[in-house]
Amino acid sequence: MKKTGMILTFLAVFLSTAGAGEEAPSIASNKTAIDLVQSHADYIWTLIAAMFVFFMQAGFAMVEAGFTRAKNAVNIMMKNLMDFSIGTITFFAVGFGLMFGASKTGWFGTTGFFLSDFSVDGDPWVLAFWMFQVVFAATAATIVSGAMAERTKFSGYIMYSIFITGLVYPVFGSWAWGSLFNGSGWLEGLGFIDFAGSTVVHSVGGWAALAGTLVLGPRIGKYASDGKVRPILGHNIPMAAIGVLVLWLGWFGFNAGSTTAASKDIAMIFVNTNLAAAAGGVMAMITSWIKFGKPEADMSLNGALAGLVGITAGCANVTPASSVIIGAVAGVIVVFSVVFFDKIKIDDPVGAISVHGVCGAWGTFAAGLFNIGGFTGKILAVQLTGIAACFLWTFPVAFLLFKLVDKTIGLRVTKEEELEGLDAVEHGGNAYPDFTTINHGSFGGSDGSGSSKYKPVFSVESEELAKQS
Repeated sequence: MKKTGMILTFLAVFLSTAGAGEEAPSIASNKTAIDLVQSHADYIWTLIAAMFVFFMQAGFAMVEAGFTRAKNAVNIMMKNLMDFSIGTITFFAVGFGLMFGASKTGWFGTTGFFLSDFSVDGDPWVLAFWMFQVVFAATAATIVSGAMAERTKFSGYIMYSIFITGLVYPVFGSWAWGSLFNGSGWLEGLGFIDFAGSTVVHSVGGWAALAGTLVLGPRIGKYASDGKVRPILGHNIPMAAIGVLVLWLGWFGFNAGSTTAASKDIAMIFVNTNLAAAAGGVMAMITSWIKFGKPEADMSLNGALAGLVGITAGCANVTPASSVIIGAVAGVIVVFSVVFFDKIKIDDPVGAISVHGVCGAWGTFAAGLFNIGGFTGKILAVQLTGIAACFLWTFPVAFLLFKLVDKTIGLRVTKEEELEGLDAVEHGGNAYPDFTTINHGSFGGSDGSGSSKYKPVFSVESEELAKQS
């Protein structure tokens, strides 16, 4: 640390004396030079963190593709690509202004559309800040992709992606984070704690995913006529595992980058983020082992993600020991939440509602409960207010949006198209052209009962289709 300080001091003096001949630098000029070094470091760290968060798109794509069937892998990749591409343009045009523009009411911004607050001669910080925020907006949108996988029309999904990055996410974001740039939000005015977005990003995506799955309905063959759950296995668990590790890496930028400053504060955020993820993965493994008789890979992977989502709100204001507890609880919650949604016949192929919606709510509450400065009833009440506000805004708006899309251009593919696979019917492609994709497989795992008592996927789908016809 001392060597680093000496190097920065030398650099500051060098910058201040460059081009000044032999004149001795003044105290004021030294301070200006040090401020310049810090400012440049802030830019560099914020943009590097944005790159980490952007790389999370690859992680989400791999997790979703791995947890679903081979016949829909191209569709998953296309949705993730368009989430970021369309989301970028929409957030540039509308979302950023709604989220961070000047606001007299605290409900949404009214300036900054199309980055109009930036000019060539203006402060370039708005560009670095926008870049960091747009990757967050894309994350909120892509959470929904996995929950609605394997039966959603591509055109209908694109319409949703536009509205979440242009309206749903930015409006709630303005309530909680508006003052980060140019506005002010009513929720943050109450003292709401959500440093990097357990609720602002993850619960928004999770509750929107819940709305989408309700409008869509379950995949063909997912639930038997007698009410039993028929697990439909993903085609590539190694891909899903790599995706989780990519997300874990990206989360260091997600959480620590939210400082938007190159400061020593990022050290604790890195540690808290890592500890929570590890604890979540371990506890989900243990919980699945006890409940199902086997240490299930899919539950363990989602446990790590649950820990990451859980610590996102409080990563800057809880201790490392608390982060272990927060992640561990999230790892247990996610297992029971996945089972619960299956029991009530809400078909979420990747567990996005549980990981992001439910564990996002837990993490937001935990940020107040384990606050380093102590907690009060008022702090917890504010946290609960934020959690409720997120659900009451996101779920109804997303549900109405999905209903509107369903009644107009259509949200779900036909039964025949679902059986054939979205890669062929929606994109005219095949993720694995050199291999024969056999549309069958065994069931098992999540109910702990083994695979022998279940019919192959193809038989189940065909049987259900015949009944409905």
